[in-house]
Amino acid sequence: MADKIAIIGLGLIGGSIGLGLTAARKRDKSLNIEIVGHDRLPENASKAKRLGAIDKVEWNLLAAVDRAAMVVIATPVLAVRAVMEQIADTLANGATVTDTASTKADVLQWANEILPDYVTFVGGHPMAGKELPGVENADAELFKDAVWCLCPGIHAEQSRVDVVSAFVEVMGGKPYFVDPHEHDGLVAGISHLPIVLASALVGATTADPAWREMRKLAASGYRDTTRLASGEPQMNVDICLTNRGPLLGWIDRYIEELQHYRTLIAQGQEGAEALAKEFIRVQMERDHWAYGKKDGDGQEPVQKISLGQMLMGDRFNRLTEYIRQGERKRS
Repeated sequence: MADKIAIIGLGLIGGSIGLGLTAARKRDKSLNIEIVGHDRLPENASKAKRLGAIDKVEWNLLAAVDRAAMVVIATPVLAVRAVMEQIADTLANGATVTDTASTKADVLQWANEILPDYVTFVGGHPMAGKELPGVENADAELFKDAVWCLCPGIHAEQSRVDVVSAFVEVMGGKPYFVDPHEHDGLVAGISHLPIVLASALVGATTADPAWREMRKLAASGYRDTTRLASGEPQMNVDICLTNRGPLLGWIDRYIEELQHYRTLIAQGQEGAEALAKEFIRVQMERDHWAYGKKDGDGQEPVQKISLGQMLMGDRFNRLTEYIRQGERKRS
């Protein structure tokens, strides 16, 4: 008899999980699973079935999780609690429950309060996605080589934690175990803050009277910078509400950084050298992250700081000379 995996929420992430599991099953004939899907919107479930992301649509939530070996809750964050409350009494003894929500501290607390002791909960957050939401944009390769954060519940059995880890790996993801509070602090800066920044940029530019002309000139730079503003609004609201403290802290830090740049730019030529140094520094930091050689566990660049300082000094000297040549020409 096939092990039943129930996916609750069939949007981009839930649909991609279904497609990933289906692809894995085709590669490995010994993977004996049945993928059952449920979504509060019937049209989403129907699309998922047509795309081959699930084997069966279950319109009733309780029927979807009944006798399931694993339940994956792939809904916006605030909906996770409601799902847990509804399914708690129906979950099978020994079942494993995981989620894909973008924040983890609240989710782990809800699981501890709501789910029965005979169920193992492992919070999850795949660090992957697309700017376009919806199951129609689901992709079996979405999680390939992506870090997948895992936060086991207080009473999680190690054997079931291993099952979730294997579940991640079978879709090409890389399990990364992290404390839920630490997770929320980290992703606030590199995942949640960018959503707010992209949205604020779109809000500022499109509200300007010149937008009708600006939009004709907007190209890849604007498109890349504002990509996250096309994300699912409900998901973004839930992220802000469940990770408010860390996110507010990062917004404040970003405002300080913007003010720093504003001060240098306002100084004109007097601030040019300091501004150049900032642009070189952040260019190197970004390139170090994006293209730098990694060590054995892929976490930290091997390149030494001293080399970076040497390169920065060389770039800064050349840029400074360029700025000074401009000053001499104007004088």
